[in-house]
Amino acid sequence: MIDQSASPAEPGADDRWWRDGVVYQVYPRSFADSNGDGVGDLAGLIEHLDHLAGGPESLGVDAIWLSPIYPSPMLDGGYDVSDYSAVDPLFGTLADFDRLIEACHRRGTRVILDLVMNHTSSQHPWFVHSRQSASGPFADFYLWRDPSGWSADGQPEPPNNWVSWFGGSAWEWEPLRGQFYLHTFLPEQPDVNWRSPALRRAMWSMVKGWLGHGVDGFRLDVFNAFLKAADLPSNPEIAASGSAPWDRQEHRYDKDQPELHELLAEFRAIVDARPGTATVGELFTSGIDVAVAYWAPRHLIFDWVLLDATWTAASFRTAIAAREAAWGDRWPTIALSNHDHSRHLSRYLDALGPHDGHAADAVAKAAATIELTLRGTPFLYYGEEIGAQDITVPRELARDRAALRMPEWWNRDGCRAPMAWSGATNAGFTSGAPWLPLPPDARTRNVEREAASERSVLAHYRRLLALRRRSPALRSGDLALVDVGDPDVLAYLRRAGDETALVVVRFDGRTGKIELPQAATPWRVALSSHDLATPTVGSRLTLRPFEAIVLAHTMHG
Repeated sequence: MIDQSASPAEPGADDRWWRDGVVYQVYPRSFADSNGDGVGDLAGLIEHLDHLAGGPESLGVDAIWLSPIYPSPMLDGGYDVSDYSAVDPLFGTLADFDRLIEACHRRGTRVILDLVMNHTSSQHPWFVHSRQSASGPFADFYLWRDPSGWSADGQPEPPNNWVSWFGGSAWEWEPLRGQFYLHTFLPEQPDVNWRSPALRRAMWSMVKGWLGHGVDGFRLDVFNAFLKAADLPSNPEIAASGSAPWDRQEHRYDKDQPELHELLAEFRAIVDARPGTATVGELFTSGIDVAVAYWAPRHLIFDWVLLDATWTAASFRTAIAAREAAWGDRWPTIALSNHDHSRHLSRYLDALGPHDGHAADAVAKAAATIELTLRGTPFLYYGEEIGAQDITVPRELARDRAALRMPEWWNRDGCRAPMAWSGATNAGFTSGAPWLPLPPDARTRNVEREAASERSVLAHYRRLLALRRRSPALRSGDLALVDVGDPDVLAYLRRAGDETALVVVRFDGRTGKIELPQAATPWRVALSSHDLATPTVGSRLTLRPFEAIVLAHTMHG
């Protein structure tokens, strides 16, 4: 049961939440709709906060991360911001946001706001002014360059060979100004110029404004692309197995510049001035060693190694070993899904082939056990706690503009389906027409139905989160992989002080015995994905198909 006496998340109340806690990502358009327009909003989120924290039947997460809520043309799901200082009317008002902050803090829950500072929307007033002329207060807010030359038919040639993540040149010609501007993503998402002192001051002012509203931290979108090489040289061309133009260049000059460390230090100093805050950065197409280099206390970095793992014990062992070797005594993050990737349960089940609903629940519980017992700060993605999977959205109905423009691009609508709250009309998400199709199993896989069953995926998440909260070993202990004599079983130890936890997870559909590590006292089952009882076991343990078990020596409770 969640501690009802937990103090509100006032600044400085708990400076370790970023390390010991669990973060829940909300995709606002898809979480809960309060006004019947078919799109999730802040008022809907407030109405459903008891699902997340503050009550005996809640998950008990420590923070929520909101994907962008700013005014936006929504060409990239809100990651094309046209006003950093306001809330899009689609989601509500600044007053609604302040109500959300107050309601979360009253429950002891932090709020992390998504910051998109590599680029803006082309509709942002800064760009509207900047594209008009090479003079004026906003002239250098973006990366403008003259053509490198002119083609035989009189067309301007791009300044260098840089490509957009979405394909094609990263440079767009602007006739009004007579120059090219840079866009790492869509042409409607021009990159800002972080080498402009005026732009930097404007960004820092915006950050301070949101801190003034009471946010407890930020998630930085593609932060390692903020700075480009000052003279913008062409990137080296490389051989690549993939067909994407992005993969055929070494991105030496359009991201990961040495001066970025100084820029991040400026940003972090602003955030750190408010006690109890923390940030997490989205690493853009760089490896784990780069992620580690950007880390600082209270400033986490996503490394994506676990998100890329396939559903085999060998793949997870390799990923965990790589993470432990790279991060050392620094603190990593744990993420299996997010708003840009296929949901992890869908990926794992696709790899397994034909399966029934029992297997889906078992794999969901096993994955949750890994996610919430590894070393690091877990980031859950809305809906995973009920075993949500991807939906199928025909391309002709896609809302993901990137998918519409690029046939080879995965339609991210698939992982952004409306949350299923009940078996009622429209799954309790909205009284109107939902902006995306509901999950096809929403009538049977929803929060209301799963809350009524002790054996549901939701019940398992709740037990896992409760166990993690009362276990120093699972929250902050070290980690060591162990061999239990079965290649299809992942096993690792977590230790903190005199407490030891052993996590074992079977990845295949068979039943078999494993050898437990020797211990001075008998292992006790603290949590099983298959059983509700907590027996004491000997030196051997039988694991059933896709079963996950947490064992302990001195685990409380």
